[in-house]
Amino acid sequence: MLTPAFDLSQDPDFLTVAIRVPYARVSEFDVYFEGTDFKFYAKPYFLRLTLPGRIVENGSEQGSYDADKGIFTIRLPKETPGQHFEGLNMLTALLAPRKSRTAKPLVEEIGTPEISEEVDDDDDDEGFDWEIEQTPYEEVSESALNPQCHYGFGNLRSGVVQRLQDELSDVIDIKDPDFTPAAERRQKRLAAELAKFDPDHYLADFFEDEAVEQILRYNPWWTDTYSKMMALLEKSQEQEDHAVLVSFSEEEKYQLRKFVNKSYLLDKEARSQVYYGLIDILLAYCYETCVTEGERNVESAWNIRKLSSTLCWFETWSNVQEIMVSFGRRVLCYPLYRHFKLVMKAYKDTIKILQLGKSAILKCLLDIHRIFQENDPAYILNDLYISDYCVWIQKAKSKKLAALAEALKEVSLTKVQLGLELEELEAAALLVQEEETALKAAHSVLGQQTLCSSSEATDAEESDSTTSSGTSDSHSDSDSDSGSEQDKLKESQCETVDSLLGPFLEESSALLIADGGVCRNTAAQKSDVSPEKPPASSRALGVSGPLIEELGEQLRTMVQVSEPKGTTAVNHSNMQERDSHSAPSN
Repeated sequence: MLTPAFDLSQDPDFLTVAIRVPYARVSEFDVYFEGTDFKFYAKPYFLRLTLPGRIVENGSEQGSYDADKGIFTIRLPKETPGQHFEGLNMLTALLAPRKSRTAKPLVEEIGTPEISEEVDDDDDDEGFDWEIEQTPYEEVSESALNPQCHYGFGNLRSGVVQRLQDELSDVIDIKDPDFTPAAERRQKRLAAELAKFDPDHYLADFFEDEAVEQILRYNPWWTDTYSKMMALLEKSQEQEDHAVLVSFSEEEKYQLRKFVNKSYLLDKEARSQVYYGLIDILLAYCYETCVTEGERNVESAWNIRKLSSTLCWFETWSNVQEIMVSFGRRVLCYPLYRHFKLVMKAYKDTIKILQLGKSAILKCLLDIHRIFQENDPAYILNDLYISDYCVWIQKAKSKKLAALAEALKEVSLTKVQLGLELEELEAAALLVQEEETALKAAHSVLGQQTLCSSSEATDAEESDSTTSSGTSDSHSDSDSDSGSEQDKLKESQCETVDSLLGPFLEESSALLIADGGVCRNTAAQKSDVSPEKPPASSRALGVSGPLIEELGEQLRTMVQVSEPKGTTAVNHSNMQERDSHSAPSN
């Protein structure tokens, strides 16, 4: 027998069941319904449902068949008109025959309710204690040493990794979970995260966050759905079923029909672990959806399982705060984009999904199941966790999920709590950045000052040249013939002195200025240089000899403080005297 594709919908008075049975014989079909039971048979298809509410046969039921599409449509009247049936899109839960339980062998549940929601062992619907009960420490006996540790959904599995070590080595980080207690797993996980954390990568994403800001602007599908739900709540203060806001595709409905429905007999601690693990998995899924903007790639399976300590380290939790700290650390250690804003983005999205209810959570879990199923090593995580979550969530209590969302909203996460010294790294990086900015500004100012000094020196040289040329013109008017000869002689002498005394004048800061055709040494004006000893610059450089003395005498004869009348004659006599002194030396 084949289970056909089917879909359920409702209005205030009727429940509508649409069953797709292509290639079935229309003349050979049978429909039975009473109370919460519904059965349909058309060879080779057989469908049996346990409905979330009671229906009745009163003559108003209707049925039709679309031969082109091969769909039977059956309208069944509700026993209580106006009653709202919850969970009509939880197809796996509807498929289960009533009182059929496969959680543990030799255990039977008695007094099964007629609704599809699972009745937990505790009857406290008003609130849920999310804290694990503490028990006194007990000495471990020698016989209990090295026991097999449990993991998986509700900690119901053990020994799986030991048998599938080769396949799971690339999927999980914990090497030997069958013999590694939960406390030791956490210690190893924290050490691995500290070793993996890269300050350079974190600071690069912190300062160059253009790509991160682009990612943060993406809105996944649950954003609009959440806005619609809030709009409905504003119009009506009464709590309504928001499952109608979330629809499943045909592929997702096919996934739901493939699951084997079963109940899970969990104690209080295991049940808490299931809820906590759900938060951890949804956080990783929200991050993956955000950074890929809803487009799956080959790294999607790696991202989800790497960011979830539940999947990667088989971690167990005692409160919601631990989950947030673990998720924040792993986001800043492993994926491509490592920014604290992405942690908070995933946190807010997870709250929205939990508040949307079972349908939204189931849709996310089905997507994770499909991602893992298409990845060769990661499909084992479906058997350990995701498949059971997809079946369990369909019968979970909506009040518990709402309480879980409220518990998550009360959590506050800071960078200090992550234990990675993020604030110290950011402060040091900002200080270095300020120093680099100040250094660049200083170099810029220094360059501008150098440029201004160069331009001022050029202007001064041009001004001196203009003054010299003007003075030369005034002398040439009085005695052009003799003046021109003397000017030529003075220029040649000045060039000779400059070429010989250039290095020494630079060291002694002596500046030669051409003024009125006369070479003037400002340093010589300020100091009385005796004929017996060489200039101070020569002594400072340790240079002595006839050449230095001769150059000093030539320089002194060329120094003239003022130019009284008869300058031409005096200059002429001075040049003759200088020639008479310099001839023997040359």
